[in-house]
Amino acid sequence: MKPIVAIVGRPNVGKSALFNRLIQKRLAIVDRIPGVTRDRLYGDTEWLGKEFTLVDTGGLLFGEEEIMSSATLEQAEVAMAEADIILLVVDAQAGVTAGDEAVADRLRQARKPIILVGNKVDSPRFQENVYDLYRLGLGEPVAVSAMHGSGTGDLLDEIVSSMPSAPDAGTEASEEGRAAVALVGQPNVGKSSIVNSLLGWDRVIVTDVPGTTRDAIDVHCEIDGSRFTFIDTAGMRRKAKVKAPLERFSVIRSLRAVDRCDVAVLVLDATQGVVEQDTKIAGYVHEQGRGLVIVINKWDLVEKDTYTMAKFTDDIRDQLSFVDYAPLVFTSALTKQRVNRIPEVVLGVVDQQEKRVATAALNEVVDQAFDHHPPPAFKGKRLKIYYATQPATKPPTFIFFVNNSRLVHFSYKRYLENRLRAAFGFEGTPIWIKFRGRGNEGQ
Repeated sequence: MKPIVAIVGRPNVGKSALFNRLIQKRLAIVDRIPGVTRDRLYGDTEWLGKEFTLVDTGGLLFGEEEIMSSATLEQAEVAMAEADIILLVVDAQAGVTAGDEAVADRLRQARKPIILVGNKVDSPRFQENVYDLYRLGLGEPVAVSAMHGSGTGDLLDEIVSSMPSAPDAGTEASEEGRAAVALVGQPNVGKSSIVNSLLGWDRVIVTDVPGTTRDAIDVHCEIDGSRFTFIDTAGMRRKAKVKAPLERFSVIRSLRAVDRCDVAVLVLDATQGVVEQDTKIAGYVHEQGRGLVIVINKWDLVEKDTYTMAKFTDDIRDQLSFVDYAPLVFTSALTKQRVNRIPEVVLGVVDQQEKRVATAALNEVVDQAFDHHPPPAFKGKRLKIYYATQPATKPPTFIFFVNNSRLVHFSYKRYLENRLRAAFGFEGTPIWIKFRGRGNEGQ
């Protein structure tokens, strides 16, 4: 499981710019207007052979009312609870503010490595400002310029040296013969109620207050002779004075659960449909190669006609088109409607994750796909596929040996994936396809 590094601090201190710099991608929107980052962003990165997940908390705006101090403190609380390492970013040009001191006071209570980052040291004249940061009581600050990149190597060195030791074998949720299932999604969609319904008793506390479950809870059980570990995750509790939903903060917990699972069960609220956080979590599940089942809960609250389920299905497939392989289950944890189908569907996905295709059968399908729809030429060159093989499962991974991998357009890769799914199934699991060209590709 990758360590999680959370970036916290006041709005407009350069957290998003630092996030982009460290992951070498422009994922976070950067603007000089405080609070432009309204949603938590995450990205995997690597330094000195160590991989970790970086989380940009951002500064949050709440409708017309800006509750910056409480939002920043909320970020600190989440980082204390969920992250392995915390980066407190301070604007070295502006110096230490009361808001910085409040966050530092809160973070000192955490038993987590805290790295103090003085950002916006964009020229030597701001270097002396960094010494003022010592009064926050968080040790020696690391001076960086997210804009220019200076000091980020030292910061990455510090992050790697602060990483916790790898967990001992056996601490992961999944073990031999037991399927690890993470229930993820926004707060108050019924994840805990689904777990309780499957178990037949109230193992997990359930209330109408969003975010009752503060920590990931591992529940080991056996259902119809099959062994499961259900990882129940939920969102943070909302403060009464904060009007906007703070379920953004539950993303960290969801990432951890996905990292530990075989299959993620993304639970949606039928009365709300797909929300932005659902899209982000589904994307992470897909990128990590985990199995995925989408459960539409609270189905009993939806007024129905003959076409309701079909319309919901079409809407979900449209909004989550990149995971159109995931099976859908419409449930009501309250009435227990179709909840008992979830374990059956999960086990079906596990079987698909572990499926191996014989090389001869694989190449027969690939040859037919190529003959039916050969790829277009690119700059006078045409892609040739010599043969394909499947070297790995979980997720099913295929290597296509070709004349030049640069001739593979993403749309043709998608076409090949669709043909593999049509021939062999793979419902509920991503498929990883890699292309290997000959050694003279660069010529």
